[in-house]
Amino acid sequence: MSSEVKNRIEEQQRVDAVIDEINIKEEKLSSQIAGLKENVVELRKNFWDDITVNIEESDDIIETQESIKQQAALLSEKERYHGKIGQELKTLNKLKSSPYFGRIDFIEDSELEKDEIYIGIASLMDKNEEDFLIYDWRAPISSLYYDSSLGKAQYQTINGQIEGEIALKRQFIIRQGQIKGMFDTGVTIGDHLLQQALGNNASTTMKNIVATIQKEQNKIIRNEKSSLLIVQGVAGSGKTSAALQRIAYLLYRYREELNAENVVLLSPNPLFSSYIANVLPELGESNVTQTTFLDFLKERIGKKFTIESPFEQMEYVLAEMKDNQDVARMKGMDYKSSLDFKQMIDQFISYLNEEAIQFRNITFRGDMLISKEQISDYFYSLDKEISISNKMELVSKWLLQELRQIQRLEKDKDWVLEEAGLLDKEDYVNAYYESEEQEDIIDEEELLRREVVKRAFSAMRKRLKRLDFVHISSTYKKLFTEWNPSVVPEGWQEICKQTAADLSRLYLTWEDATPYLYFKEKLLGNVRGRSVRQLIIDEAQDYSAFQFAYIREIFPYTKMTLLGDINQAIYSHISKENPLVPEAGIGKVERIMLTKSYRSTRQIVEFTKFFAPGGTLIEPFNRDGDKPLIIKLSKQEDIKERLITNIQEFKDKGYETIALICKTLKESEEIAQLLHGRVSIKQITEETYAFEKGILVLPVYLAKGIEFDAVIIPDASDEHFGQESDRTIFYTACTRAMHELTILSVKEPCRFIKEVQTDKYEVVE
Repeated sequence: MSSEVKNRIEEQQRVDAVIDEINIKEEKLSSQIAGLKENVVELRKNFWDDITVNIEESDDIIETQESIKQQAALLSEKERYHGKIGQELKTLNKLKSSPYFGRIDFIEDSELEKDEIYIGIASLMDKNEEDFLIYDWRAPISSLYYDSSLGKAQYQTINGQIEGEIALKRQFIIRQGQIKGMFDTGVTIGDHLLQQALGNNASTTMKNIVATIQKEQNKIIRNEKSSLLIVQGVAGSGKTSAALQRIAYLLYRYREELNAENVVLLSPNPLFSSYIANVLPELGESNVTQTTFLDFLKERIGKKFTIESPFEQMEYVLAEMKDNQDVARMKGMDYKSSLDFKQMIDQFISYLNEEAIQFRNITFRGDMLISKEQISDYFYSLDKEISISNKMELVSKWLLQELRQIQRLEKDKDWVLEEAGLLDKEDYVNAYYESEEQEDIIDEEELLRREVVKRAFSAMRKRLKRLDFVHISSTYKKLFTEWNPSVVPEGWQEICKQTAADLSRLYLTWEDATPYLYFKEKLLGNVRGRSVRQLIIDEAQDYSAFQFAYIREIFPYTKMTLLGDINQAIYSHISKENPLVPEAGIGKVERIMLTKSYRSTRQIVEFTKFFAPGGTLIEPFNRDGDKPLIIKLSKQEDIKERLITNIQEFKDKGYETIALICKTLKESEEIAQLLHGRVSIKQITEETYAFEKGILVLPVYLAKGIEFDAVIIPDASDEHFGQESDRTIFYTACTRAMHELTILSVKEPCRFIKEVQTDKYEVVE
């Protein structure tokens, strides 16, 4: 028997033994949870039976309260323990199919015997709870698997650095408890494991691929010290995957002080959020707060305004670049995305400390209670050294005090008694009992009048506490209608005219949304994200300088991870500055470059790197496939039949996700209509919240971060992608493909294809 066969038999025996341990633990926990569930149900049912309620004396009341607290605490503890066991059972169920994926034999310098360390998605102890059968991939010792080769190695623990030697590194592919593949390797992750992980069809959700984490990705995952971690990674380099594993690692590493509620992930669109939603639960962690920057802004700005989405802005830009008409809007986008505009707003706010803040009248039942002029006079009578937002709080307190005086006077008016007649029977009973309990003699009518007035003024009090007496939009509008800044950009008058018109119709363009919110919070104060400990921003290259500056201001104590690829900056024409290239002096910044692409075949990577916008070095992973196919069509009418043929060819090859990636939403709608009735096609829009398999048609900006088995670009003609600014869009579209890339062009292909060596693609005419 060869040593290879012997090793495999021994390893399978160990897998079987570990699964037996898992079954024993599972059975034990299942019986525990069943009994616990009955106990919890019984406790809930008889909650009040075990409490003695006595409220006659003050001591009895205290005793009753304490009894209720104890019973509630007992129930809460039982429920928490029930949840903990439930989570352990889920983890054991995952381990049963694939207990681990790696093994290292490590001999510590101070020891003689080697430790056999098996690594999986969660830790597992033996039945005596003495030795680890499996180490969690996030444990300090597991870093050896990702970072070190055979020979001398070390890993960091809380107590310091442990040094030793790796004598063996072995990788497994285990499915349904059976070893399907086993490889000894001297490098971090062998090609065999990666080939299998990357050679499969694209999934409708991102896979949990902790088994294939590369050394450079592990640096991202285990980085704990940087206040700002910037990851510049080429298309398909595993940026997002590393970020999700990073979240899981941090939640594990700091489990006593960090939980899912302290972590926020800003995704590029809802479709992408759906695509990555299963990774953290698969790793045994709760999903963190996940939102788009658009939804984040909408929540803070409120429902008063209609806000343009970044995708609507993108559609507008692409149309304008073609027609070249609305120069003012294009200039406005460029300026409002910059730090220069932020500086202008700050200067305007300083000016508002002297004059010009707009307030609203306080009215009640058609009568003026406090005029906006009175509010303004009070505001500007306050010390100028106090910040505007703090003065607003003082004004709010003053208004609430004034309102209390007005309420007392209003109580005796005739309308109050009329309203009292409409109160419920319960209100009368409460008034009777309250009047009986009062030391001073207060008749029921007086109490009812007080209740009516209190209710009538309730909504107004809430509005005053929310500072609704400040007319934000009217004040912001003055920036564009009355104020004269010292330095203005070219075309400022046209920009002002357009912005003022948008504000009048309560519409915020995408480039105005962040500046407006920044202005609003400077006036009213903002609730800073003190509870957010970790913020991860995906596709960070698409954030403007203003947007990133705003994010840093509202999360001043938060560690941030920015992920992106300058090559895919599809909004780059709007903002010259880029968060992936930070200015100096913003804390401890670490920058990690990922240059190896794992998504696409070597042939696709070698094709796309010729027109990659940033000129970044891109290394393809050695996975072979067909060369990209350029199909030249003589007339527009040929597109339909050619698309149908290509789609069928891809389906015959077994591909499950075939994407027709278009430049704009309008084009994707036209393609969907063209194929209607001939192909079962799903159109993806920004309203699509779930990623599904099938034949998909979508604009390129909604495909960001997602991969497909095969990609077809329906129109890559020079007329369609004819400008230099189209480079990032075309590059992004091409790099979504895992296995096959087909590009159609009526007549002359676009300039970017002409930059590629002709031996890197096939041509069909």
